[in-house]
Amino acid sequence: MTNVQPQSIDAVQDLLQNANYVADRSLATVLFLSLKMGRPLFLEGEAGVGKTEIAKVLAEQLGRPLIRLQCYEGLDVSSAVYEWDYARQMIEIRLAEATETADRDRLSSDIFSEKFLIKRPLLKALESTVGGAPVLLIDELDRTDEPFEAFLLEVLSDFQVTIPEFGTIKAKEPPIVVITSNRTREIHDALKRRCLYHWVDYPNAAREKEIITRKIPGVEERLSEQIVLFIQELRKDPNLFKLPGVAETLDWTNALKELDIISLDPDVINDTLGVLLKYQDDIVKIQGSEAADIIQKINTELEAT
Repeated sequence: MTNVQPQSIDAVQDLLQNANYVADRSLATVLFLSLKMGRPLFLEGEAGVGKTEIAKVLAEQLGRPLIRLQCYEGLDVSSAVYEWDYARQMIEIRLAEATETADRDRLSSDIFSEKFLIKRPLLKALESTVGGAPVLLIDELDRTDEPFEAFLLEVLSDFQVTIPEFGTIKAKEPPIVVITSNRTREIHDALKRRCLYHWVDYPNAAREKEIITRKIPGVEERLSEQIVLFIQELRKDPNLFKLPGVAETLDWTNALKELDIISLDPDVINDTLGVLLKYQDDIVKIQGSEAADIIQKINTELEAT
C-alpha cells in the first residue's frame, strides 16, 4: 500500500495485480491516464464484471479513503451532497429566544455555519485528508434521474459545490473519481465528456481462469477449467435474460469448493445453477439436457488438449 500514484502503465498493472485484480492493458492504460490527467474515470459494462472493484482496489493500494455514493432512482442533493441539521438549528433558535440574546443577523450566520452542515458523500470527497485526496466511487449512475446528472456537472468539472446559505466549497486536491454504469439507460454526453471512458467487458477464458486462481486458491485445475469453459459457453447464448458475470463465476467456484466437487457433471450443475443464474427462466433453459450437452462438449475439448 502506497500513497504514491503509479508512474507508468506497467506500474498500474502491478498495482492491480497486487490486489488480485486481473486487468487487460487497455484498462490499465485508461486508469493510468485518469490518474495522471486528474480526470474522472467512467466505467460502463454489464453487472458483475468488476467495475466497482476497481475503485476499491485503488483506494486500498493507494492508501486513500474510499467514499461511495450508491445511486438509486430519486437520489437528490440532500442525500448525495449536503443537508442542514434542521433539528439542531431549531434548538439553537429556541435557546437564543429563551435567553433574549437573539441577534437576527448573527443568529442567521450561526445557524448556517459548518457545525450545522451534514456532509454527504460528494461533499466529503472534496475535503482534504492526511493520506491525500480520497477515491470517490459514484456507483451505478444509470439508476439516477437526469436532473442529478446535471448537478454532477459542476462537481466533475470544477470539483466544487455551491451551497446558497454557506458559499462555494472547492477541493484543494481533486478526488480520484470512478463512475460506474450498468447501461440500463444512456448517460448524457455532457457528463461523459468530462470523463475518460472504458467499457469493462466479460473476461476471456484465460483471464477468467487467472481470476479464479488468484481469488480462490486451491481449486482443482480441471474444475477451474470446466467452470470457465461452461460460463464462456453460457455467455454465447443470446436467449439468456442475464448472463453470469465474474462475480457469479467466483460465487459458483466457491460453492463447488465448499461441496468438495473436483469435476463438473450434469447433476452437480443442475443442483447448483441457482448460484450461477438468477432468473428461473434461465435456470429452466439450462437445466437437464442443455447442461449435459455443454459439459460433454467441454470435456471433449479438454481431452483433446
